[in-house]
Amino acid sequence: MRADRLVSLVLLLRRHGRLPATTLARELEVSTRTVLRDIEALSAAGVPVYAERGRHGGFALLPGFRTELTGLNRDEALALLVAGTQRGTQVFGLGSALASAMLKVVDALPENYRNTASEAAQRLLIEPATDLLARRVTDDDVPDAVVAEVRRAVLAGHKLRIHYAAVDQAPTWRTVDPIGLVTVRGHGYLLATRSGADRTYRLSRLVAAEELHEPAQRPDRVDLHNAWQERSMRFRMGDNQVTVLVRVDPARRDELVRTALAVHGEETDIDGDVRLEVAFQDSRHAEWALWQLATDAEALAPEWLRIRLHDRAAAIATRYGGLTR
Repeated sequence: MRADRLVSLVLLLRRHGRLPATTLARELEVSTRTVLRDIEALSAAGVPVYAERGRHGGFALLPGFRTELTGLNRDEALALLVAGTQRGTQVFGLGSALASAMLKVVDALPENYRNTASEAAQRLLIEPATDLLARRVTDDDVPDAVVAEVRRAVLAGHKLRIHYAAVDQAPTWRTVDPIGLVTVRGHGYLLATRSGADRTYRLSRLVAAEELHEPAQRPDRVDLHNAWQERSMRFRMGDNQVTVLVRVDPARRDELVRTALAVHGEETDIDGDVRLEVAFQDSRHAEWALWQLATDAEALAPEWLRIRLHDRAAAIATRYGGLTR
């Protein structure tokens, strides 16, 4: 993420004074050419960075450089950093402006927190890139006190004790090593490990949370976007996933797609209906999604799903069969 790297570059120069491009490249884990491009981007954003030639030369900031920004507290500054480190920061040609703004935010942080601001922001991910067919559905209702406790443990790198209610189960206490927080399609998730195994917890199912003093067992740095994508892929490739061939009224096509994991082979019938293959999490989810659309959709395959929907409709018809108009 370039904007995040630009902030790290300035922090390195503020901390060490003058550094050669090779050292900056090593610290940022990029090529020397990338460092030179980033230096140009900082200059374009108004950051007073200059080069000194010679044996002990390198890049440095003008003495006394400090941006001006007042009125931000620690959480507000962190929130802006999180927003600025997401993918797509070059959209609408605002990449340089965003980099400049982020530098001002970093300078607004307390001295003892400034050097770890970027690392903290990497533990929070808002709306990662997902299938373009996905849509925001709803927002989780999670008590502020619970979210704050989880966030503190994530940012501090401490173990977390959570009272969690899994699907169709009573809440139980468990201790986890938190890795990061992700929001996607309006839902919040805690990425963690438990006894070394990957775990993903839905925030709305947290009844309570308690930050512990014991350090969490986790990597010092994490690519939260990749971690989320890997876990999502494992979930989607689970043994219970089913694919359904559906014919649906085009007016309700998006409503169906919002409930799916993936969509393939879409085409339009002669009568105007949309025919497509839809992947669902499991058979129960597939049956629920088709039932919600009533006669505006028809499951063409597999046969077991058609039978389930038929039997459910027949049971409803029998229940109300004695009514007369």
